[in-house]
Amino acid sequence: MESLQGLNKRIKSVRNVGQITKAMELVAATKMRKSQQIALDSRPYAFAALDFLATLSGLEQKLPPLFDVRKKINKVLFILVASDKGLAGAFNSSVFKKFELHMKEDTKHSGEEKLFVAVGEKSNAYLSKRGYKILKKFVQAGDYTTSDQVAPLTKFIVDGYLNKDFDRVIIISTHFRSALKQEPHIRRVLPIDFDHMADTITEIIPERGKFAELIKEHHITFIPDKNRSKEYLIEPSPEKVLKKLAEHLFFMQMYHLILEANASEHSARRMAMKTASDNASDLGEKLNLQYNKSRQSRITTEISEISAGAEALS
Repeated sequence: MESLQGLNKRIKSVRNVGQITKAMELVAATKMRKSQQIALDSRPYAFAALDFLATLSGLEQKLPPLFDVRKKINKVLFILVASDKGLAGAFNSSVFKKFELHMKEDTKHSGEEKLFVAVGEKSNAYLSKRGYKILKKFVQAGDYTTSDQVAPLTKFIVDGYLNKDFDRVIIISTHFRSALKQEPHIRRVLPIDFDHMADTITEIIPERGKFAELIKEHHITFIPDKNRSKEYLIEPSPEKVLKKLAEHLFFMQMYHLILEANASEHSARRMAMKTASDNASDLGEKLNLQYNKSRQSRITTEISEISAGAEALS
């Protein structure tokens, strides 16, 4: 049986760990609420941007290069979005598992050269460890990603696609469903076409909550009718306006994906710290019980020895 001194040290260690994880849980909860609010507030604009991109992709007139679907795909860019920090539960591992599964299933495109961009220190470490060719990494974005921090990533993607450095862009990130549920998703973001835009819109529409109830009640759809495209009067030049507009809307799509991943990270970290605090509390109770039993056993033994000694002297 472990000594009382050893048990006492373990109890103090567990108590200290519990205090640390509880503090980290409170910090993560505060960050989660703020990042969640930012992500949710961006959704209406993101829906409008995706809807407009889908509508533009259905137009018969000449569209900007971002809409060009190239017949021969030589190079594919994968963007893996993870966190800069650890202690986020299964947040990073779920994204990496989704990525690995996609790479195993993508054997039919074995002739394509695969390039990679790492968003977050964890994704950079993961890709580097496995020997993938990393073109660029974007790290240290902070607790709340801003539009200025996403701009270099978007510019790199757009410029590379326009220069034909790669012919398709796929992003693997986490979508925020709720504080308890975050799902990794794989989306093809370039080239822009109607079907992929419609799939993306369908994926990010919430299934529960006030917003979901409002959508069902009023029969709202964010996916435009492909056969009934809207007509736009564009001045001064449709080519110039659509080029700038497409780049801006693509930027908003990327920004929203990063915000969703940001909110998912803080939610996952909060749950991980809560679980750690609960485990520390449970372990502390078990150790206290073990300590009390051991102490009581020791007292009983000492009393028995004293009684036996007194009897021997009488």
